Amino acid sequence: MSSVDPLSPTFMKLLKRLKLGPMVETLPERLYLARQQKMPYEALLELIFADEVQRRDRLEAKNRAQRGGLDPSMVLDAWDDTANVTFDRGLWAEIVTLRFFEKHLHLMLLGPVGVGKTFMANAVGHIACRRGLSVRLVQADKLLKLLKASRLDQTYDATVRQLIAVDLLIIDEFALDPMDVVETRDVCDIFNERHRAGSVVVTSNRDPQEWLSMLAEPLRAQSAIDRFKNSAYELVVEGESYRKRQKPAWPKESPA
Repeated sequence: MSSVDPLSPTFMKLLKRLKLGPMVETLPERLYLARQQKMPYEALLELIFADEVQRRDRLEAKNRAQRGGLDPSMVLDAWDDTANVTFDRGLWAEIVTLRFFEKHLHLMLLGPVGVGKTFMANAVGHIACRRGLSVRLVQADKLLKLLKASRLDQTYDATVRQLIAVDLLIIDEFALDPMDVVETRDVCDIFNERHRAGSVVVTSNRDPQEWLSMLAEPLRAQSAIDRFKNSAYELVVEGESYRKRQKPAWPKESPA
């Protein structure tokens, strides 16, 4: 006789009828544990329901991350602490608490190409998803193309509202290329609106002082960037490319 008795077909049908089918994965073990420990019925039910709540929370966080465009592999636990990069680890520890979000502040992840800024931004996004927050990650060039296209199909206002409504907006690779007047106005409008609506995470290879040289209409740009910069944590990451650690390696054949 197996130590874990299978659930009866009738019970499994009832679970599926109540849309609790996934509980089948853990329920037999929980019932076995309850018998072994002579657990009260109330404690058993609490344990079973807690399992299901945790499962649903994980699934919803996964769905939020997928909808937000986050890379599923770029989570905090996957960061390689042996990477040859330097940054203020005390500040990073503060950032991952998301207290900056609670304070309606922003975050700048700055540094040269490949040091892990995008990874860190994704990791922060995943933490936010697990907290039940909505997240949107978009590369700066794709954001500008999205706004330009929205003007052509008359969906500009709706697109901007979506960018403003999300709890945490992540703009990756900001100020990589020069922006024209329209693009500058779009960026400034988003920064200004997000300043009032919620937090923004920006990754960039350039120092904020260099951003102004990439934007048209210096006066308008300076106002928006200055407001953003003075309400943001600034984490500078330096060192060798983190991407070397993500490069696939061809498995070597073992010697005969």
